[in-house]
Amino acid sequence: MTQVDALFRLQELDLGLLKRASVLAAMPQQARLKTIDLAAKKVASELKGIVGQRKDAETEVADAEAALSHYHEKTAEVRSAAEGGEHTHREVRSLEQQLTSLAKHIEKAEYSLVPLREKLEKLQLAERNARLMQERLQGERAATDASLKEESASLRAEIVELSREREQVANRLGADLLERYEVARKRFKGLAVERLHGNVPSVCRVKLQPSLFHDLSQGDEITECPYCHRILVTSEEGQE
Repeated sequence: MTQVDALFRLQELDLGLLKRASVLAAMPQQARLKTIDLAAKKVASELKGIVGQRKDAETEVADAEAALSHYHEKTAEVRSAAEGGEHTHREVRSLEQQLTSLAKHIEKAEYSLVPLREKLEKLQLAERNARLMQERLQGERAATDASLKEESASLRAEIVELSREREQVANRLGADLLERYEVARKRFKGLAVERLHGNVPSVCRVKLQPSLFHDLSQGDEITECPYCHRILVTSEEGQE
């Protein structure tokens, strides 16, 4: 295989790889995977916020319940003290005032607990729903990924085979020529090499001026197009 043959075969392989990569990227499962990943990211962000709020709500409920328990314990202590023997009128009045104050605190604590518990229940429900959504998205992603792998198996096999051949063909080119090819390939999206047909390059199709054509025809077989700057092969096909 000559350098010219290797150049055109390398370009053919790269165009084939680009085409297959484009087909692979356009498969409907790819778009679905992106949608699933975006949804999963959104759910994860929402879940993080919900978990934080749920923990705060649990703390608020625990604090309110602890306060209520404290008031009940104090009430029991005061009642026990009231029933524990004879008391002066002043002591009885003080105990009654304490019980009245504690009753108000208990009522207030019980009242405040209702919305706090309701808030916690709503957050717990929201968290369960978010986790269920996460599980559903994970399952859907796994199924979509499996479908993609199954339907693209032959295409991926072709990509692997073409890539292997590409490596072999690339090794046939000199380091400088391969570097020139890679630069042109990236710049021109795969169409890095053209051939001179008469005095017209096969890709850019800009007719060479007689002086340029004469200089190129007298120079190296592999050169550069003076117009588009692709790699230009000056020999006609089959005449290398």
